[in-house]
Amino acid sequence: MSQPVHALFLVSAPDQPGLVARLASFFYAAGLNIVDASNHTDVHAEGGARFFMRLVVDLAGLSTPAASSALRGSATRGALEAAFGELATSLSAQWSVRYSDVVQRAAVLVTKDPACLYDIVLRQRSGELPCEIPLIISNHPTLEPVAESFRIPFVCLPVTPETKADQEKRVLELTAQHHIDLVILARYMQVLTSGFLDHAPPVINIHHGFLPAFQGARPYHQAHARGVKLIGATAHYATKDLDQGPIIEQDVARVTHAMGPDELTRVGRDVERVVLSRAVRAHLERRVIVEGRRTIVL
Repeated sequence: MSQPVHALFLVSAPDQPGLVARLASFFYAAGLNIVDASNHTDVHAEGGARFFMRLVVDLAGLSTPAASSALRGSATRGALEAAFGELATSLSAQWSVRYSDVVQRAAVLVTKDPACLYDIVLRQRSGELPCEIPLIISNHPTLEPVAESFRIPFVCLPVTPETKADQEKRVLELTAQHHIDLVILARYMQVLTSGFLDHAPPVINIHHGFLPAFQGARPYHQAHARGVKLIGATAHYATKDLDQGPIIEQDVARVTHAMGPDELTRVGRDVERVVLSRAVRAHLERRVIVEGRRTIVL
């Protein structure tokens, strides 16, 4: 039995009376069933309250006379988007849509640490992350055997300060060639330039974000030296501002004075794996709306 095909709409707009009713009425008039919906109004938003909504719409009704009539005789995805766009304009709304039968393609960028790479690929292979992974890129050859074990193409692109521009250009060429929709930085230990990010698909990074005082190398050794009681991780969209992009997911774990640097590293890696996979899944499931420097995860 084939899976139903859904359209996943994300909407953000200035808050106003009747928003939910108008959005629901649009799909009702087209004979399309809303199978899931969630919304939130941020009354603290700068410039006035903002409304956010995620709608999952069953496209089975798109072939009915009601849909054809409501969409001006063309019951296609293009006609649906055009008509919804007109409604969104009348609401001063921003919106986007993806379809469940169009599988997103993710490239994973790594350096030498295999923990997050293994976790992402295993979750993808088990069906937990709804995407394809056609490409792994690294600035070191260390993890090529991991890619080979999963039969995923691996490209090693070494980088130095002198070759960084050319290396990033080649990464962009590969993402275009493989039709990549999302870039996952699975402990990729290179700072991406604003020029790269301006042309790349969305990029999700994992960072030891609950160690803000410990920048640079060996953060868990620094944490041990300071006797921290919590360690954690933050997954965020990468922007030109280093580790300052909109946050998607965070978590922490308690630690004690009895744990050495190696034990802190192990605990930290566990948190990083979980946080990164949660963020990637939220993105792939179209549950994340970026609003300025923050996200709304519905």
